Amino acid sequence: MELTWAVTAPVTSLKKFLGQQGVSHRVFSDLKHQGTIRVNGHVETPAVALHVGDRVSVTLPPETADPAVAVSHGPIEVLFTNRDWLVINKPAGLNVVPGPANRTDTLVNRIKGYLIDEHAENQVPHIVTRLDRFTSGLVWVARHRLANSLASQLQAAHQVEKRYLAVVSGRLAQDHGLIDQPLAPDPAGYNQMVSPGGKPARTEYWVEKRFANATVVRVQLHTGRTHQIRAHFAWLGHPLIGDALYQGPVVGEMHRQALHAASLAFEDPFTHEHRQFTSPVPMDWQALVTTLTTEQGGD
Repeated sequence: MELTWAVTAPVTSLKKFLGQQGVSHRVFSDLKHQGTIRVNGHVETPAVALHVGDRVSVTLPPETADPAVAVSHGPIEVLFTNRDWLVINKPAGLNVVPGPANRTDTLVNRIKGYLIDEHAENQVPHIVTRLDRFTSGLVWVARHRLANSLASQLQAAHQVEKRYLAVVSGRLAQDHGLIDQPLAPDPAGYNQMVSPGGKPARTEYWVEKRFANATVVRVQLHTGRTHQIRAHFAWLGHPLIGDALYQGPVVGEMHRQALHAASLAFEDPFTHEHRQFTSPVPMDWQALVTTLTTEQGGD
C-alpha cells in the first residue's frame, strides 16, 4: 500500500518526519528493508534530505497471512470497513484471539477468513480494542501495520472514546462516579484486584436505570486495564450481574458478565474524519432487563 504526505515544516530527517505521521520505529524498519521511499516521485534511501514543499510517498509491503493462524469462515458482523479499519460487532462467547482453549475459531481466525475471501492486500488483522470472551460489542481492528501504529498512538494520547453498558448488582447511590484505583493481577487467581502496587486505572460511570437490586450504568474507560470494569465494580461492592469470576449474582438467564461495548469514537488519522460507531445490546441483555423490570420494577 502507498501513502503520501507533504512536508510543511523544516525537518531534520526522513525518520523524524515519518514519525510525526505516526510511523513507528518497527514500521520504519520494515519500510527500510522491504518498502519503497519516493520524494517528489523519485526513489530515495532513508538518508534523503527533506525540504518544505517536498511530497513523500512510501510503499509498504503487503502483510501476508500467517500460516500458523487457522482460517475460519464463521460469521462476523462487520459494521464498517475501508482500507485502514474494520469495526466488528462481537457476540458474547467468542474469543477475540487464539489461545490454548481455542486456536481455530476465534474472532481473529474469522477475520482472517473474511480478508482471504475479499482478496485483501493485507491479511494480518491487528486487534486495537480487545474484549473478554463473554463481553459483547464493538471490536476495532487495524487492517495494516501503520493503522495499528496510529491507533496505538491515539489510545496512548487518550483520544479514543470507548463507552460500555453494564448491569451491576445492587443499587448505586451516586448518579455519577469515578473509580480511580490501581489494578494488579490477583496472585491467588485469574482475576484482577485493587492494589497499591498495581497500574493506574480510572473508570467513570453514569447511572442509566436503577432496579431494586441492580443498576444499569454507562461506563467510560480512561485507561485500558485487564478486566478493568469488572474489577472496579467488584471492589466497589457491586460486581456485574452474571460475572462468576468476581462473585456477581446470576439473574434470569444471564450467565455471563452483563457487559457490552456499546460505542467507539475517534478522529481518523488518515482522513481526519470523526468516526463514531454504536452497537445495540444483544438479546440476552434485553431479556435480563425485562426480567429485572418484571421482578424488581425500576426507576
